[in-house]
Amino acid sequence: MTITADNTVRIDYVGRLTDGTVFDTSKREVAQDSGLIGEDPHRTYAPLTIDLGDDSVIQGLQNELVGMESGAERTVTIPPEDAYGEYSEDRVASYDRAAFEEMLGSQELEIGIEVETDEGLPGRVTDFDAEEVTVDFNHELAGETLEFEIEVLEVR
Repeated sequence: MTITADNTVRIDYVGRLTDGTVFDTSKREVAQDSGLIGEDPHRTYAPLTIDLGDDSVIQGLQNELVGMESGAERTVTIPPEDAYGEYSEDRVASYDRAAFEEMLGSQELEIGIEVETDEGLPGRVTDFDAEEVTVDFNHELAGETLEFEIEVLEVR
C-alpha cells in the first residue's frame, strides 16, 4: 500500500545531524550505541506510529513518507525550514537574575536547565552572570539539516 497524506504509518527510524551524530531513534540498539539511553529514563525505544497530517512529527518527515510503501527503506535529508526552522537570535531573551531565581523556586540555576514561559514556550538557560540570565527559546535542532533513515513497517 502506498502512503498518502491521510494514512497512519508505523516506522523505524534513525535521526542524524549532517555530522553523523544520532539525535533520536526508535531502535534501542542504536540508542545504546549512540549514548542516548539514560538521557530520559522513561523513554521507550519502539517503532513510531504517525497519523499523517496531525503535526505530531516535523512536516519534512511527513512529506517524505508520502509515496513510500510498506516495507520500503530510504534515507532522507530535511532542511531546517521543513524541520525545526532556522535559528533566530530573536528567540533568545535575557532576564534579571534575582527575579529569574525567584521564579525557579528551589531549583538551582544551571546552564542547560529547561524552563517554560507562562504561555508554555520551552527554553534552555544558556548563560548567566551576577546580573542576568540568558534563555534560548529556539528548538535545540533549529537551524539543523536532519537526515533520517526510515523503514516503513505498516501503512493503515
